[in-house]
Amino acid sequence: DRTALHVLMADEAYPIGPGPSRESYLDLERVIETAQRVRADAIHPGYGFFAESAAFARACEAAGIVFIGPAPETIEALGDKLAAREAARAAGVPLVPGTPGPVDSLAAARAAAKTIGYPVMLKAAAGGGGKGMRMVRAARQLDAAWTLTRGEAAAAFGDDRMYLERAIERPRHIEAQILADGRGRVVFLGERECSVQRRHQKLLEETPSPLFDARRRAAFGAAACRIAKQVGYRGAGTVEFIVDARGAFYFLEVNTRLQVEHPVTEMVTGLDLVAEQVRIAEGRGFSFGARPPAPRGWAMETRIIAEDPARQFMPSVGRIERVRFPQGPGVRNDAGVYRGYEIPIYYDSLLAKLVVWGEDRERARKRLARALREFVLEGVHTNIAFHRWLVEHPEFAAGRLSTGFLDEHFTAEALAPNREATAVALLAAALHAREERGRVTLPAAANGARRSRWSTETRRIGRPVR
Repeated sequence: DRTALHVLMADEAYPIGPGPSRESYLDLERVIETAQRVRADAIHPGYGFFAESAAFARACEAAGIVFIGPAPETIEALGDKLAAREAARAAGVPLVPGTPGPVDSLAAARAAAKTIGYPVMLKAAAGGGGKGMRMVRAARQLDAAWTLTRGEAAAAFGDDRMYLERAIERPRHIEAQILADGRGRVVFLGERECSVQRRHQKLLEETPSPLFDARRRAAFGAAACRIAKQVGYRGAGTVEFIVDARGAFYFLEVNTRLQVEHPVTEMVTGLDLVAEQVRIAEGRGFSFGARPPAPRGWAMETRIIAEDPARQFMPSVGRIERVRFPQGPGVRNDAGVYRGYEIPIYYDSLLAKLVVWGEDRERARKRLARALREFVLEGVHTNIAFHRWLVEHPEFAAGRLSTGFLDEHFTAEALAPNREATAVALLAAALHAREERGRVTLPAAANGARRSRWSTETRRIGRPVR
């Protein structure tokens, strides 16, 4: 990624290995050695690679380098989903009914599922990022799901411990952004609605949630802060919850890092969350006083990804031939691409985050729709057209969301070109080309009025007038 935008813009950049992440960004010793060589005071881990690695945080401490994030012990405790559930239980936060600990055999899983009641979620204790989890709707599906999920967990996390929870049907996924100064003070910076997902991966986020009123929001934020205090949290973190149709929320997990979707919180609070992380790591606490800024307005973020929604979201690689970012008040582009950039095969396919702000949800939604229409990125397939479809969908516009939104409403045919609109566009292009060549003459009507250009020109190029 030597031609990546962040490398080109850096004051100093140092190679740490070849393209594959295991030989570079996930080579702990090489990263620490490079940081020591350049005399780095601190490392910000971002939101990938070592962002939630207790081993990396410990290595930083051992090398005398500040890790901008929670303490290693906190990362370790919250990275284990069963330990995190116990912390939530101790903090008095609601939990989805499930097994109190890991189930160590298929027979135990069968018994637990029968007690909990189907459908159930089979989850990896060390899982995260939507990996190592599977819904099981009936007893006949459990054996195969157990084998598959346990194997995935062992391969992805080196830990095949599993537990079960009751599955919440058509849930919403809502998360709380918190900041903790490491000295006992924890603040809630509002919730983010992250229900629009594909295979447990978030596609669009917004704040606030259209589901919450002030009373429910206060209870939600208080629960998140209790968990953070329970574990002595430090830095920025996200407490994730699953929410049922009645609005009851249940603890899912804690992400001990900055989230991809943090810009929406920044847009409504005016805070720079990365700057807050740095201040906390320096021991200076928050940039604000007794209370954080009250959120104002509404913000939405779409993840622009190199993939083809018309072909089951197949990843796309290649060269960016043309790019034009949308502009205007309330529009923010967090992008890492430019014309001529070759998308590498080794890393995440996220190209840009398009973020908008509006006075209310409908204004934000319309601004996002307009920005997506203006967004041009050619050379590779992207999901821009998918996001256009999404924000214009009546159910999305009404705020009726769930993690099953795409399963219920999206098909590849939804992105098929509108033949009538395409015909009109081609006709307009043909007319423009003829006019540019100076061949267009518009005869006057018998009464002196000019005929319709559409009527005249369709006749001139041999198209029927309807």
